[in-house]
Amino acid sequence: MEKLGGECVFASELQEDLREIYTRNYGIKCSGDITKVDYAKEIPPHDVLCGGFPCQPFSKAGKQQGFNDEKDRGNMFLRIMEIIEIHKPKYIFLENVPNLKSHDNGNTYNVITEKLKKYYDIDDDIISPHQFGIPQHRTRFYLVGKLKRTPEDTPLDYFKFPKHDKKIDCDINKILIPEDDDYMSLKDITRTHLAVWQEFLDILTKNKVKVPSFPIWTMEFGATYEYEKTAPFYQQTLTLEGKLGKFGTPIYGNSKDDMLQLLPIYAQTDKTEENHQFPEWKKNFIKWNREFYIKNKNILEDWLKKVRQPGFENSHQKFEWNCGDEEKPDLYKKIIQFRPSGIRVKNPTYSPALVLTTTQIPIIPWIKTPKGEIGRYMTRKEAAKLQCMEGIECPDTIAKAFRAFGNAVNVEVVRRIAENLLEIK
Repeated sequence: MEKLGGECVFASELQEDLREIYTRNYGIKCSGDITKVDYAKEIPPHDVLCGGFPCQPFSKAGKQQGFNDEKDRGNMFLRIMEIIEIHKPKYIFLENVPNLKSHDNGNTYNVITEKLKKYYDIDDDIISPHQFGIPQHRTRFYLVGKLKRTPEDTPLDYFKFPKHDKKIDCDINKILIPEDDDYMSLKDITRTHLAVWQEFLDILTKNKVKVPSFPIWTMEFGATYEYEKTAPFYQQTLTLEGKLGKFGTPIYGNSKDDMLQLLPIYAQTDKTEENHQFPEWKKNFIKWNREFYIKNKNILEDWLKKVRQPGFENSHQKFEWNCGDEEKPDLYKKIIQFRPSGIRVKNPTYSPALVLTTTQIPIIPWIKTPKGEIGRYMTRKEAAKLQCMEGIECPDTIAKAFRAFGNAVNVEVVRRIAENLLEIK
């Protein structure tokens, strides 16, 4: 907004260290807990209210409790409404996760928009930076509005979101800084796991087997436990006993608890669909993995012993190749992300969305560091470039920086939307 000539008159941030950095970056004292602010006395009159209210209550990655969030984060939107009712800013500009629109079968979205429509003519869309050529996949829900003079007024008729539906080529190399010496090194165990999965790709290549498009769940290799009708958690011990669990381990024990421990972690859960069944996608992944192993057991049997070694975490025993068919698949030329769902490998076009945890920072395996290492994690400066925040002071550790960037909006996306909203030529 400053790039468009605006002046920030009030800002709020819960974390003390980020408040201090905000002040150093932008020269404005940043308020703390927004729930303890006197909205009438402490917030000056303003033309545009910009707010990114907490997304955890609505995110697919969270519990999706919405307005009933146990930590009261879902009610932050209601605080925004209190500020609106006092100050009536001419424009509003709000941001959240895409799941906000579908949360609670659309009821959350309906509540929010109905409250806003009392004062504003509104519009919304879901946009990602990569749709503008910025190499980050980060879909976010954006809502804008303009104050109405009468209940029937439509002052936002002129507005259109910037075009973003074209397929634009992205290149992660645009934001990489090979000379950056402030980076997090890859651990030896991480390099080992990558080498094992590259061996998997090499074995498939040698034997002219296509890399599966579905996630590889190695714990299903050799398993025979029942999964199609009733989930194992709800099965009788007699049904479980005698079957084969993860990696073909015989299922036995003195109790059902003992037997469940011999299944893959994702198969032990009591969280199921109707009639205690796994969702169809999970059934399909289990089925496809078992079929894949049976068909290729002779070439994968020795390799599988490496994945079963101590030190291979459950999530690292799963692998997602998102790069399509290639003659010689090489993960060292791809962007890699260690996720709870598995090791994800994608083409070096755009980065996955920045998230709050250091364990999920993207790995750039081909880059050579100033110290001669090959491969490292994305750096703080590169994350700043992904969010179009070059030149700002970042938190002093990689963990803190990525937590901040993971909670931030992409500056260039906001600028393009605001340019249309404020009719700036």
